[in-house]
Amino acid sequence: MPIEVVFFDVGNTLLFPDHEKTLAPLSNRSIRPSEAQLNTAERIARQEMDLAIANARKIDQQYWDTYYFHLLRTLNVNDVSLRLELVNLVRMSSNWSRMRAGTIEVLESIKQRYRLGVISNSDGHMAERLASVGLGRFFEHVIDSGNVGHEKPAPQIFQAALAAMAVAPELAIYVGDIYSVDYLGAQKVGMQAMLMDAAGVYATRNLPRIDSLDQLVTRLT
Repeated sequence: MPIEVVFFDVGNTLLFPDHEKTLAPLSNRSIRPSEAQLNTAERIARQEMDLAIANARKIDQQYWDTYYFHLLRTLNVNDVSLRLELVNLVRMSSNWSRMRAGTIEVLESIKQRYRLGVISNSDGHMAERLASVGLGRFFEHVIDSGNVGHEKPAPQIFQAALAAMAVAPELAIYVGDIYSVDYLGAQKVGMQAMLMDAAGVYATRNLPRIDSLDQLVTRLT
């Protein structure tokens, strides 16, 4: 059936963390991880989340705790309080502001043919964050776990988004970055799904995926 609504995740899909803010505790110690080290931590965290999702409770917190555990181990830093500080910083929507080149142009193109919405595990302020970086105008509704009370992959947050947009699940597609959280979460309520896989975590798997948003235009058509 034809797609009418495209829902997006935000973190690592539309916006990326401002490392000057999220990694400030490391910079203050003169520790500066390389892009390769950050990407490796991301791949490991996603893979472990996919394996542990059945027993996960606080999804977003667990993902970032796993991410920084592996990053700090790579950096030969063993400091639990530092890890918790990093987790708290990256979970603040106000610290997500990096946007890849072409993001606005892609959204403008997609919005000409589809209605757009957001489903995000966040702190209740994702709508304000999107508005502050100039993306809010593209989305009819921003469904934030901090307001809904359920985190992806719980069906309630996807159902809340479908209800807000008044669209049947089979007429909607969700674009997110974690297989067990975003892809399976959307599919379980009857939505179509696409993985935004810039880090190449799922490159060897037979899954619908894109490396960058500009590829989404072609995939949708």
